[in-house]
Amino acid sequence: MKRSAKSVRYPHSRKLLAAIAICTIASPAFAYTGQSLSKHAKISMKQAEQVVHKALPGGRITDRELERERGGSGFRYSFDVKTNGKTREIGVDAVTGRLLENSVEGPNAD
Repeated sequence: MKRSAKSVRYPHSRKLLAAIAICTIASPAFAYTGQSLSKHAKISMKQAEQVVHKALPGGRITDRELERERGGSGFRYSFDVKTNGKTREIGVDAVTGRLLENSVEGPNAD
């Protein structure tokens, strides 16, 4: 018995649709805190990460955000970077790309 094109079933189509739905719903989880401020930034998060890796080669970024803060242009990318067993806070100006802060994170971290 031949099947018509309409009667062909795709057994994995439901799984695929479910995976797409989950990815669509979960995508905000990949956003960073302060992403709504990105319209004020002249450099991207990726470019700011390059500044961080140049300042702390081998460091692992554990947290990132874009925030309003005094100093520089008033908009900064702030990173927590794990290196040599310590967490450092790195601030990169979101307009100029200049390194604003490179300090050991204190006991009362944000």
